[in-house]
Amino acid sequence: MKTIKSILGIALFLTCSLTFAQPGGGGQGRQQGPPPIPNDKQIQAMVDNLADELALSSDQEKKVLELYKAHFVQVKKQTSGNNRPNREELEAMKTAFEKKVKAELTKEQTSRYEAYLKKQSNQRPQK
Repeated sequence: MKTIKSILGIALFLTCSLTFAQPGGGGQGRQQGPPPIPNDKQIQAMVDNLADELALSSDQEKKVLELYKAHFVQVKKQTSGNNRPNREELEAMKTAFEKKVKAELTKEQTSRYEAYLKKQSNQRPQK
């Protein structure tokens, strides 16, 4: 009888261990924390995509690329280290960044950029 209780106890322990060892504490698989900062190659791909979507001139594309790189350097500084990033500061940085990008665009491109941002935010998984 004592052996059966021991086996059942071990089985219960292993079942619980396997259940809670899954990502997201139960197999939800959601990412914890902010998304990773893109590298230069990924930033270039993002700007190339944006340039196609908005029909940017080569001069506009260069300026927007500089803005994207500077923005992600700033985000990396804000999110590095052991401190948890301040959501309000990150949102303010994002808003200021988008304003700088819009300043480089024509009126028509600005409305297309806003639609592009909305489409991108809808594609991100919601928490």
